[in-house]
Amino acid sequence: MGSGQVTSSEPFEFQGKHVTVAGLGVSGVPAAKVLHGLGARVTVVNDGDDARARAQAAELEALGVTVRLGDGATLPEGTDLIVTAPGWKPDKPLFAAARVAGIDIWGDVELAWRLRGPDAAPWLAVTGTNGKTTTVQMLASILKAAGLRTAAVGNIGVSLLDAVLGEEQYDVLAVELSSYQLHWAPSLRAHSAAVLNLAPDHLDWHGTMEAYVADKGRIYEGNRVACVYNVADKATEDLVREADVEEGCRAVGFTLGTPGPSQLGVVDGLLVDRAFVENRQKNAQELAEVSDVNPPAPHNIANALAAAALARAYGVPAAAVRDGLRAFTPDAHRIAHVADVDGVAYVDDSKATNTHAAQASLAAYDSIVWIAGGLAKGATFDELVAKSAKRLRGVVLIGADRALIREALVRHAPEVPVVDLDRTDTGAMLAALQEARRLAVAGDTVLLAPACASMDMFANYNKRGDAFADAVRELGA
Repeated sequence: MGSGQVTSSEPFEFQGKHVTVAGLGVSGVPAAKVLHGLGARVTVVNDGDDARARAQAAELEALGVTVRLGDGATLPEGTDLIVTAPGWKPDKPLFAAARVAGIDIWGDVELAWRLRGPDAAPWLAVTGTNGKTTTVQMLASILKAAGLRTAAVGNIGVSLLDAVLGEEQYDVLAVELSSYQLHWAPSLRAHSAAVLNLAPDHLDWHGTMEAYVADKGRIYEGNRVACVYNVADKATEDLVREADVEEGCRAVGFTLGTPGPSQLGVVDGLLVDRAFVENRQKNAQELAEVSDVNPPAPHNIANALAAAALARAYGVPAAAVRDGLRAFTPDAHRIAHVADVDGVAYVDDSKATNTHAAQASLAAYDSIVWIAGGLAKGATFDELVAKSAKRLRGVVLIGADRALIREALVRHAPEVPVVDLDRTDTGAMLAALQEARRLAVAGDTVLLAPACASMDMFANYNKRGDAFADAVRELGA
């Protein structure tokens, strides 16, 4: 790990400055309001010009903010700073023009970081391809169990700008950060941070896997106490090695195996800490039982260990880790047990929208009838199918890109029966479950872990999961 004192970013004087906000959306409107309140002269530019954008524009124009709809490409005259919505790609013409003119580009996370007061709550930050939201929620639950004033913020829950500028006083914040947000947050310096895992995702936005990984790695820059990495994912440890951190900051690994010194891991059904203890060569501190993790699937135990590592880096006692994990309830559609019908368990993991998440889900069960398919977003399925083939009793395929999964099954699991459902109507999920029920035997798990996005058939993964749960209830009836 590189070291070196990181100075905090220079204060930015907003009064009278011309700030261009790129994109309305979830983060653009609050950013525009905050900047206007700080005395900046704000222009919002937005590619779209639909009814929602016009309503948002009217709200901002009433305050005195200039809004330009249908043109997000042209740099407004006199711009001193751009604050962008995280989803705007780095190759946008607006940003190219800004770079030529030497104008800084910040995201909403960078803006929140710069607006923190001198006594602001430190950030415990989490990123990774999968598991971010669950880990941050677990972390917040642990911090609350320790009696700390906290919130899960960032890519979930409370907006970071609200958390930083609101009336509520926090001791510490549990912050979820996406690769997009990290790309636009150059001066962010967390107390401690974790990268949970790295797998190909959002490559259409970042351009290359290398660029995606580099943006994830920004979360470690300037960490003060701990850089938490996944022992099973060497790329996360490599990012720690490359990070420029404060003197004395430590690398702390988490593993589903027995932990070495400076690691958290699992021993005889217990989550244990060999990082934040006296004499870590010899001692380990019991934190919780595996059964305290809900659900105790392997990838979720890994999430719990990462959350525990960040909480321990902040000085939280062992008992609070156990109490916080017990109090935690996962969000809907994350490896959620819906019902048992005729001795078969039906599990909704509609949130498994990429191959990495689906692989973690499939690894949690021994004999599976798998419901998969949707929008592949450029993904390939050979590795997923090859690693999971021995667990598959059968597969039911739905959605636009199901042929890609079928071809991988032909190559790597030719003996597994496959039902290819060529339907996209509202009854398709019930039909898929009827086929899955026919393939399953008592003791099996029928698992919705699509490995694909949902928008070909459903508004979002929540609606897809709801359709699955409704269909299960209909089967049971």
